Amino acid sequence: MRANKLDTRYSIPDTRQKSGIGNRATRILAVVSCTLLLVGCFEKLKSPESRSSQKAESIGKLSMEHKKADLLKKLDRKFENPDAHYELGRLYQEDGLWAQAEDHYNIALGFQPSHRKAQAALVKVMTDSGNQAKAGNYSDIFMNQAAGSAAESLKLAIVFQRQYLDEQAAACYQQALRLAPNSAKINRQIGYYYLSKGERERARDYLSRSFALNSNQPEVAGELGRLGVEVRIPRKTEKDTKKLDKIVEQSSEELDE
Repeated sequence: MRANKLDTRYSIPDTRQKSGIGNRATRILAVVSCTLLLVGCFEKLKSPESRSSQKAESIGKLSMEHKKADLLKKLDRKFENPDAHYELGRLYQEDGLWAQAEDHYNIALGFQPSHRKAQAALVKVMTDSGNQAKAGNYSDIFMNQAAGSAAESLKLAIVFQRQYLDEQAAACYQQALRLAPNSAKINRQIGYYYLSKGERERARDYLSRSFALNSNQPEVAGELGRLGVEVRIPRKTEKDTKKLDKIVEQSSEELDE
């Protein structure tokens, strides 16, 4: 009889323990369900901007790939196309693929050694990739190549400036100025360069020099006015004096009548 009682007693299930486990499981499922619902709601809440930005990013990548494909087709038709190599190098540069960009810039320069945009871009690639020594070598080569012409030095300075290579741009501007110190155009461009850098005093000096060399520059006069320099824009004079004489004669005849 004892054994039966013992069996009966231990055969009763521990409902408290099982119900505790069940409750915990229910709570966990509820938490998970709420979390999933919250994640879904969050995705819906952020979707207008995030989806549009992701879509724009994917479209941009596709556009870049299409451009690359088009350029490669151009090069298949005519490999000796410096502009296509330059544009392809520029796309690789935007992707941070320095080696590919360098290759295409060098190919572009192989076909057109004075391709100023490719020269400046090549220096920029070397600078951004951390190869300062190579960047310096390239810039020295390109500046020496343009050293015989004020116009070419000015072109190189402008493309260096567009690549945010300030040291090289300033050096090229000064090289151009040494070759043509009395050029209103070069003085003006240097003035604008320093103006973009916020160096107002230097900008004023070069713009004043440019205006003194050629006073028929209303845009320069405007910049000087904003810099606090008082200037006078010369009035236009009539070159065809015969036309003026005829007008005077007609007016005199009308008065006599």
